[in-house]
Amino acid sequence: MTIMRDVSIAKSEFKAGEKAITKLQDFQNDEVLFDYCRYPAVVDTIKDLIGVPTSNLTAMHTMLINKPPDTGSLTSRHPMHQDLHYFPFRPADFIACAWTAMEVINRANGCLVVVPGTHKGHLLPHGYPKWEGGVNKAYHGIQDYDTSTPRTYVEMEAGDTVFFHPLLIHGSGANRTAGFRKAISCHYANADLCKYIDIKGTTQEELSYEIADITRKKMQRAGIDADSAKTIELDYADIWRARARAVTGSRANL
Repeated sequence: MTIMRDVSIAKSEFKAGEKAITKLQDFQNDEVLFDYCRYPAVVDTIKDLIGVPTSNLTAMHTMLINKPPDTGSLTSRHPMHQDLHYFPFRPADFIACAWTAMEVINRANGCLVVVPGTHKGHLLPHGYPKWEGGVNKAYHGIQDYDTSTPRTYVEMEAGDTVFFHPLLIHGSGANRTAGFRKAISCHYANADLCKYIDIKGTTQEELSYEIADITRKKMQRAGIDADSAKTIELDYADIWRARARAVTGSRANL
């Protein structure tokens, strides 16, 4: 499991405790949290979207999101992006996310913002936005994004779930309240139809190096010395294989 911290809070007096934590990623080995990915109503809907009742589904990316109150630097917002930017597997039409509100989520605490219809487009170039207050690690956004593009704010009640395609352009606003904005999500892939791809020479290649560096730091925290970790060659697909876990059936291609 990976703990992600807000860049502005981590540099302040609030380093310790819940206030600095933005996400718990990769909870596939936590049986309590992973029960969300196996929840029948969610799984049945995912199968309707990207498979059939007998499809092998694999959880590829899991997150418990804890958007903290913004410090004033607006680092609690998430730039507009497409999830497919992070994924080295295709086809995109057989990948879907389930994103469930754990409490009331609205514009005040930074609800999801989506651009309807963009799931029919293509993967756009991403990078770090040039925000004065800083950007959280791996929070990539679409380059030269037109902020005047019409968008929809996805306000939700606790327990509401939104399902979306990995090409959908989306992000979230800053949390301008004194509380936390909690949600849980899982990206699923149809393991019968999806396969890993070679991302060399694509817009995803630079990202793969950054994720590999993050993985090496995790290895160091697990006890591997820094010099040894630097010499380990990491294939981007292998990093994702380590994050994946079968939800129904077998992992098949993934």
